[in-house]
Amino acid sequence: MKVKVDVELVHLLGKSLSNCERKAAHEYFLALAACNTVVPTVMEMPSSRNVESNAADASHEDLRLIDYQGESPDEQALVTAAAAYGYTLIERTSGYIVIDILGERQRLDVLGLHEFDSVRKRMSVVVRCPDNTVKVLVKGADSSILGIIARTSSDSQAAFIEGHTNDVVRATESHLHEYSSQGLRTLVVAAKNINAEELEQWQHYYDEASTSLTERAGMLRGAASLIECNLNLLGATGIEDKLQDGVPDAIESLRQAGIKVWVLTGDKQETAISIGLSCKLLNSSMQHIIIKGTSKEACQNLLAEAKATYGISRNDRQINFSKRQKSVDTDEGEGIQGRRVSGTTEMHSPLALIIDGTSLVYILESDLEQELFDLATSCKVVLCCRVAPLQKAGIVDLIKSRTNDMTLAIGDGANDVSMIQMADVGVGISGQEGRQAVMASDFAMGQFKFLKRLLLVHGHWNYQRVGYLVLYNFYRNAVFVLMLFWYILYTAYSTTSSLTDWSSVFYSVIYTSLPTIVVGVLDKDLDQKTLLRHPKLYGAGHRQENYNSKLFWLTMTDTLWQSLVLFYGPFFSYKRSTIDIWSLGSLWTIGVVVLVNVHLAMDIQCWTSFTHAATWGSIAVTYACLVILDSIPALPNYWTMFRLAMSVSYWLNILLITCLALLPRFVVKAMNQRFWPSDIQIVREAEILKKESDN
Repeated sequence: MKVKVDVELVHLLGKSLSNCERKAAHEYFLALAACNTVVPTVMEMPSSRNVESNAADASHEDLRLIDYQGESPDEQALVTAAAAYGYTLIERTSGYIVIDILGERQRLDVLGLHEFDSVRKRMSVVVRCPDNTVKVLVKGADSSILGIIARTSSDSQAAFIEGHTNDVVRATESHLHEYSSQGLRTLVVAAKNINAEELEQWQHYYDEASTSLTERAGMLRGAASLIECNLNLLGATGIEDKLQDGVPDAIESLRQAGIKVWVLTGDKQETAISIGLSCKLLNSSMQHIIIKGTSKEACQNLLAEAKATYGISRNDRQINFSKRQKSVDTDEGEGIQGRRVSGTTEMHSPLALIIDGTSLVYILESDLEQELFDLATSCKVVLCCRVAPLQKAGIVDLIKSRTNDMTLAIGDGANDVSMIQMADVGVGISGQEGRQAVMASDFAMGQFKFLKRLLLVHGHWNYQRVGYLVLYNFYRNAVFVLMLFWYILYTAYSTTSSLTDWSSVFYSVIYTSLPTIVVGVLDKDLDQKTLLRHPKLYGAGHRQENYNSKLFWLTMTDTLWQSLVLFYGPFFSYKRSTIDIWSLGSLWTIGVVVLVNVHLAMDIQCWTSFTHAATWGSIAVTYACLVILDSIPALPNYWTMFRLAMSVSYWLNILLITCLALLPRFVVKAMNQRFWPSDIQIVREAEILKKESDN
């Protein structure tokens, strides 16, 4: 990793340490190199040499010999940047760290480390320098650091930024705003020297907290608060958080598919907005609703004002406001453009709700959740910034507790674990942020863009297959049972049987099982390229087109008709004949198998060699099994199959049963496709015509 260095800053670091500007820059890079959990692995020990004017080139050479391993790529980037300016982290143990400072190795004793947590939003390390001074080095979010800096200026600060600590703060805030507007992830760096009395007091509480078996986290936060105060502000950092390839296109496709996507991120508001623009979540036509309150009353007023301005009424419906809700570390969604105003619908420009973590503290812990829900579900984009991990989970729970929507959470870091576990389905991105999100998720993938194909292609195919096969399996078993029911009804509930026990068992196990499995695995209603080209086809699942109560009862009605034809067709055909009931049972067995397989064949969208083999092969297997069973003298149906197959009426009955039973289904299906075609049917016809024209 190469870092482009600032030549002026390199020359500044080469000056005498007594220089105020030099001292501030020294502490800044010292904090970047020491305040982290990065573990360096030295591949080849670099030679120590005096590098002042040549510091950048020397550090580049040394850096190639060191492999940095950290909890996050942000920490690795900051340590690499410090090394580029001559502050190279060489060694880290639990008790000390070694830093090569412009060619001179210095050992810093680590007296204590307060790791980053979502409450403090900062981390700090207490080190003893070679000159026996004790420093606390801190880095963290601007909302956390700027509130604990010293408000009285020191001489070094006065010389560094025109004489005032307030000037330093204003300059840093200006830099932070500039960085975040460019989409950079920002951190603030601060430090201070601590005297012996402060050190002793902190050491006492820190040792007690470190060895405590209960409330350890709270005690460590209390110990950190003793020294993380009255800090000297040193500067800020900006780290580019590049989007993976294909993220904007994937999110745009998910939007078109009708999936609602919300952004839940820990970045600053400006950074989140910049990411939203780069992801095509936000555009110039949207009206931004910004909720940024510092108290419960302020948040309540902002929510009420926004609802009144855009005519958003209370949403008491506990139903789907969209058929899918997605929460992602950096994401977006599809919303409602019409708001209900006193019984009418008023059209507005698309709304984008932007809310920060401080506001969510007051909203999620009070009775304002319903107000937020009403406003958020009326917006096309919801962007939550500076949110803690538990607040991400709270947002997901807000949707789960008030709708029947299925929630999908996607994240790539440890701070997304709570959100992933709260959602109905959790997806972990296996990136550079560690494996915590992957280990806590239901599914893992290497890149976000894979979600597009997973949902729009495989998700659509899976819904189409499962929806149809649920109905088909109800039909397949019901038509067989109803056929037996009509026989029992005809025999006045006697104990006689027309089918052998073997035929009853083999019907579900051998005769009709394989076609169901093959179609459930291989059937495709549309080509994958077509599904990716038309994301709106994913909406068929939202509208429950493949499985709903209406389709179920229509299928059961059709099943009732087919079972009547199946039973009474052969019954009336052989009513005046002399064949026995076992011969009629053999005809019913082969008739129901042929019927359900032809029924399945009518609905198969994608024929392959496996599908042909399974569908027509199951009929052949049924005949083979019947021949074997009818050849066993011990069974009551001995030789019935051979006698029946010699007559023309046997084959005509099978043909008549199949045609007459499937005729209503064929007519209804043909009329629907001709007069009321679905989106999928229209696209499928266009796909077929395109293939024919290409050929």
